Amino acid sequence: MANFKITRIVTVVALSFSLPALAQQIHVSPAAEVVEGTALKIRLSELPPLTTIRVLSSRLARGMGLQQPHQGEAWFTSNAVGELDLGSQAPERGTYSGADVRGLFWSMQPAAPTAALPPLDPKHPGEVWLQAFAGERLLVQKKLVLRPFAPEVQSRLVAEFPGARYAVGPGTHKRGAIIVLGGSEGGSIAARTTTPLLASQGYAVLGLPYYSPPNWGAKGLEPAELPELPSSFADIELDRLNQAREWLARQPEVDPERIAVYGVSKGAEFALAAAARMSWIRAVVAYVPSDVIWEGWGVGVAEADKRSSFAWKGKPLAWQPYTGMAEETAGFASGAAVHIRRPMDQGRAAHPERLAAARIAVENYRGPLLMVAGSDDQMWDSAGMARNIEASRKALGLPTISLIYSGAGHALSASGWAPTTGHNLGAMKLGGSPAVDAHAQADAWPQMLAFLRQHLDKPAFTSELSR
Repeated sequence: MANFKITRIVTVVALSFSLPALAQQIHVSPAAEVVEGTALKIRLSELPPLTTIRVLSSRLARGMGLQQPHQGEAWFTSNAVGELDLGSQAPERGTYSGADVRGLFWSMQPAAPTAALPPLDPKHPGEVWLQAFAGERLLVQKKLVLRPFAPEVQSRLVAEFPGARYAVGPGTHKRGAIIVLGGSEGGSIAARTTTPLLASQGYAVLGLPYYSPPNWGAKGLEPAELPELPSSFADIELDRLNQAREWLARQPEVDPERIAVYGVSKGAEFALAAAARMSWIRAVVAYVPSDVIWEGWGVGVAEADKRSSFAWKGKPLAWQPYTGMAEETAGFASGAAVHIRRPMDQGRAAHPERLAAARIAVENYRGPLLMVAGSDDQMWDSAGMARNIEASRKALGLPTISLIYSGAGHALSASGWAPTTGHNLGAMKLGGSPAVDAHAQADAWPQMLAFLRQHLDKPAFTSELSR
């Protein structure tokens, strides 16, 4: 009996020391598992009061072309009741500054080789671990999941279009649809990522690759991902979008009267050039857009045989030339920074007589347009070109929203929850800065979704993860 009492006393004492650690919590609302882009609130409670707390974030993310561990960190002082709110409290130091609930997400950088990492699963790169420390002691940790799409969304390849993906939620009820056009990266990246993410908002979405160049990989120049598609960005046929619309119209869950086009960079150029010619397009989202058709490039496009980026019904469109592109891209070999915007700006300045013919007749498109651009875009002057487009359309009273972010770069087509620290690490500079780009992404993302809801009607189903 005495031994039992002693054992019980020891157990109670041990529990009394462990209870504070067990009570400490990381609260995430609306849930710890959500679709990427969902606004979150993150609060820590039951911390030691008025104590320096280090919060560490960890995830797998792409850096310099490879998926690798990334981490962010920030130091705070808990308040008098042992609480810390990441949305309202600025860190005293860390990888970001200012009160920002997304700060520990976008400010992540490649982890040091010696970093102690939580269990990161390569099969689930959307997992993010948050850990809170007092000194070297781990107080509490929590795993968040930023899903690339809602679980009810089904995605499949489309045989009619190489690399294309169709993503849609359950049911055969009619809903609005979106065609996604990626940029000069080519291949199926946008089809694989943006397509199911937008489908999580209740739309039927077709990701449409249209160009697939050879790419530099770990072993040098690698073959094109989609050899059936053009390997050079030259004379890309706009009519491909009409073919995509016809395919969408045959899907039982698609309302063919409610189809939008979502384009990024060269995909925005594609979208605007098509909208100027295709009356069926209900709405256009153009991230970092162009107001002109640019000179084409790529495999088989010789200096002496310059070509347009796009064609319409087999006829190349008038185009604006570059000046000094070869000299600029020589930086890839020499190690100098490459700013593709420079030969584009120089081409506009050197050939003003070409602008009128190359200009996209955006006023021919009478529907609503949303543009997102950055003033420090180093791929091309998306802010200046967006302003030109806005002026042309607003002079005729056409519905146009132009979101131009001072100091932001080219990489704006995201929600502000993923690392933005790698945009300018490589030879090619995208412009902007991690904080400004992330804040621009986060501001534009809900406005873009609201724009789609307004013009494609309210989503017919609502995911628990996307609320």
